[in-house]
Amino acid sequence: MGDGSQSRGRVRSGIARVRVGITRTRLRALFAVLLLASAVVVASAASESLSTGSADAVPEAPPTENHTVVTESGRAGTITAYAPDGEVVYYNNSRTKYFDVDPVEGQPLTVEYTATDTIHTAGPTCGDPPCARNVIERANLTTGEVEVVYERYDHAENAGEWHDADRIDEDHVVVADIIADQVFVVDTETEIVEWLWDAQSAFDLESGHSFPNDWTHINDVEYVEDGRMAGRIMVSVRNQDQVVFLDRDEGLLEDWTLGSENEYDILHEQHNPDYIPERRGGPAIVVADSENGRVQEFQREDGEWTRTWQWEDDQVQWPRDADRLPNGNTLITDTHGNRVLEVNESGAIVWQVDSTLAYDAERLETGAESAGGHSARSLGLESRTVAEGAGGGSGLGPLEFLGGLVESVLPHRVTNALLFVAPVWVGKTEAVAIAGGVLTGLCWAVLEARWRLRDAGIGFRSPVTRDRE
Repeated sequence: MGDGSQSRGRVRSGIARVRVGITRTRLRALFAVLLLASAVVVASAASESLSTGSADAVPEAPPTENHTVVTESGRAGTITAYAPDGEVVYYNNSRTKYFDVDPVEGQPLTVEYTATDTIHTAGPTCGDPPCARNVIERANLTTGEVEVVYERYDHAENAGEWHDADRIDEDHVVVADIIADQVFVVDTETEIVEWLWDAQSAFDLESGHSFPNDWTHINDVEYVEDGRMAGRIMVSVRNQDQVVFLDRDEGLLEDWTLGSENEYDILHEQHNPDYIPERRGGPAIVVADSENGRVQEFQREDGEWTRTWQWEDDQVQWPRDADRLPNGNTLITDTHGNRVLEVNESGAIVWQVDSTLAYDAERLETGAESAGGHSARSLGLESRTVAEGAGGGSGLGPLEFLGGLVESVLPHRVTNALLFVAPVWVGKTEAVAIAGGVLTGLCWAVLEARWRLRDAGIGFRSPVTRDRE
């Protein structure tokens, strides 16, 4: 008993010496240093922030063989076209958001895209703002001329956009209608909807998100032009984690569905799947597996989908588009990585341009999306993955390490949601610096208040006491 009492006495004595050494002046100095360090990190990131909100701020791209078009649908809606030498040859930010973009067949340097305008003022097209005006437009990148092909108004702005429309022929397009949870084919000359598929015909209302609030988030459609699936429509049903195929007579073809809800090892809230037909090594689907932070390809064999290729690096955060190019490379849009990049057959980055929350990228003169590319299996592409725990090595600074630790704890979807609403210059490191600065400021404020009360002779006693024998 004597030894135990002496040991406790030494511990209390050591704690007392530490308390004596922690003076108000020293604590204030420590808090000031921590706040200054946080401010330096934040100020440095903000001053070097990427911005594409104006034509003058758009960075040039490295040279490549063809024109590249990039759309953005974040804080600034933009569409930018780069010439092969990397110079910006077209820029437009007149719409609130720009989404999927495709070349127009037979019209060089003309593109067709979906875009959305948010309506904030009550009027004949919006009785209860905000509302959305969705448009399909054609833009001549040489002359700058823009033509509205088709438009429609929706009663809500949140999840009320058309993220994609795909041309069937000169008069017909198929549209992914997020707010109505539908896919429809419209004659753009007569504006008559000639065919419509409603997701309620195939999915239970308890699936996806809470109905009717962004229930399925149908974010992509593709009209398949050749092979055994010719004439069918491939659809990305994001919130059910599935890519499905529709027959205009039979409806959903269940045997061809890729993925299953909540089976995140296959797909997790994907974007922009592209179909590769048999004559180019398919059937195969290359898809941006967004919430898993990777790009994947699946091959159809023996009536099943098999993963044959995947790509990721330690920066990719929220990929939302991936196109297989005729040269075997893959063009990738990494929204929260703030970049558009091209990777070669071994997975190395061979071309990259910075972009603020890019949504879609199209390499012109190569066909729409992956139309000119071959399957990963036929090309022998090498997968590239980030090993478990990568990014936490000894070469990282403390803020980068903490940022990676926080990201590993938070669900990927939560991380992406926070990054989407934060300023574009806020990454993992900056988020940790901001959180640390806020926490430091709160602790300092609490201590200052406590010191002032103590100096005024005001004290507080704990309502819980311990009896001492």
